[in-house]
Amino acid sequence: MKAWQVTRLGEPRDVLTLADLPDPSPGPAQVTVRVLAAAANFPDVLMCRGLYQVRPELPFTPGVELCGEVVEVGSDVTGIAVGDRVLGAPAGPGGAFAEMAVMDAATTFPAPDSLDDAQAASLFVGYQTSWFALHRRTQIAPGDVLLVHAAAGGVGSSAVQLGKAAGATVIGVVGGGVDGSGAKAEVARALGADVVVDRHAQDFVEVVKQVTGGRGADIVYDPVGGETYQRSTKCIAFEGRILVIGFAGGEIQSAPLNHALIKNYSIVGLHWGLYNQRDPALVRHCHDELTRLADTGAVSPIVSERIALDDVPAALQRLADGVTTGRVVMVA
Repeated sequence: MKAWQVTRLGEPRDVLTLADLPDPSPGPAQVTVRVLAAAANFPDVLMCRGLYQVRPELPFTPGVELCGEVVEVGSDVTGIAVGDRVLGAPAGPGGAFAEMAVMDAATTFPAPDSLDDAQAASLFVGYQTSWFALHRRTQIAPGDVLLVHAAAGGVGSSAVQLGKAAGATVIGVVGGGVDGSGAKAEVARALGADVVVDRHAQDFVEVVKQVTGGRGADIVYDPVGGETYQRSTKCIAFEGRILVIGFAGGEIQSAPLNHALIKNYSIVGLHWGLYNQRDPALVRHCHDELTRLADTGAVSPIVSERIALDDVPAALQRLADGVTTGRVVMVA
């Protein structure tokens, strides 16, 4: 099979090599799939750079989520059959940007019939992250005001849709689009954001205060970090919650805890991957909830780019450079 491999650390366009590798075989509790679609995520970029919390040994294949067709099942696997259309995470070091991949049966889920392959490949990491953030690490409620940073990105886009599905008013902050045309703002509106803020042209702090009559946002969803986090503390509501999702902006901020004390807000971290180890049943429940929402049309990943296997390095570099909108997905 063909697979992209990171042979040294650096920018995706510089370190990815297309290799011919043996077809993988599943272990007793695994399945092998033919990759139908693989969604690009910022952790793929960070792993290429050697900056992610998970650091696979070189060489490795990036790609943390996929939709695939099962072609072989391990001897201990039950409930999954050859021919099933599934989604989930590949079992490293073999990632999703390949023609075939191995998946652990415990984190392999039926792909919703309501979603095509590219959309199904986008339903796992981002949507599970946002569901756990909004429904587990905090409890979003109808009428809440949810401020979502990077609202047109991989995880931010899922937070917008899940926030709307929960009955919240969603304020989405975007970067203004690839060429200043407002493409990212259009994606955020299509996702359902009630108010869209171009951070290059507007001050999101002032917009939040205007929308809420000075009260502030009940929940801030922050996958960016750095200055974005610091400024979010200026518009968080009394007893509000700031969800720390990641640091795509490149700076891991320090949180002045005296400010949280004075303003009575909570700083809540989320490492979604830990739930796969500590509470697999809850991860499966989350997938069932996301499938229900997808089947009712409440969530539907917006796939803006469908690329071929050969185009993976360039696409990951665009993601690294912050010039993508919606989801970028490799399709077979």
